[in-house]
Amino acid sequence: MAIWDDVIPADDRRIYEIGGWGRRMGFGMNPAVLVVDVNYDFIGDEPKPILESIERWRYSCGDVGWRGVHAIAKLLAAARARGARIFYTTVDHRPDAFDYGRDRDKNFRTGEATSVTGGKGPEIPAEIAPAPADVVISKKKASAFFGTPLASYLIDLGIDTLLVTGVSTSGCVRASVVDGHAYNFRVCVVEEATFDRSSVAHKVNLFDMHMKYADVVTLADTLRYLEEQPGRRAAPAAAATAVSSEAAGNRI
Repeated sequence: MAIWDDVIPADDRRIYEIGGWGRRMGFGMNPAVLVVDVNYDFIGDEPKPILESIERWRYSCGDVGWRGVHAIAKLLAAARARGARIFYTTVDHRPDAFDYGRDRDKNFRTGEATSVTGGKGPEIPAEIAPAPADVVISKKKASAFFGTPLASYLIDLGIDTLLVTGVSTSGCVRASVVDGHAYNFRVCVVEEATFDRSSVAHKVNLFDMHMKYADVVTLADTLRYLEEQPGRRAAPAAAATAVSSEAAGNRI
């Protein structure tokens, strides 16, 4: 039974099946992990039920976010053991809210956010902290690709498969998956390592992504895949230079 079977009617699933959607594309040969926006803004600074967590961290997904963090930690350990590249995104904004753009029009509390440069909100939790060789990309919009150099780094490294994790399934994860698909990467969404503040939105978006843009895969299957991967290919010198900049404390 798929995670979405209790919210997607059988007739809807049949319609997609007849249309030919939902075929698995499979993993490729050279994967990278993408950790989308897993910071204190979206999980809170300690595990709490969501209605408690949002009293301080209004964007928080609460304890489901922390369960996602633990799953991501397992995935990162396996990826690092095989030398797979790891990319993170986080969101930080100017204190004057100028760089929110049209997001200001969709949320009346824009400007109250904790996700300002220099605050704790944009920080990535210690449990999944980036290593010196990893790349942390600061973004302003939902997709990890919009207005960032992510695609160029992946192409330079010869990456063909994105193992996508993070938050929220219905927002920044989905936007990143759709764009990754548009760039012709094999996109695999790791089910236990993604989360959302809405359980229904989480399930519906996993279903829709699996039908059209990605393979929704289990953590166990992803770990087995990584175990079968050979050691990392040598990185081009230019890419190695880009990656090393994060070791110096510079976000890209």
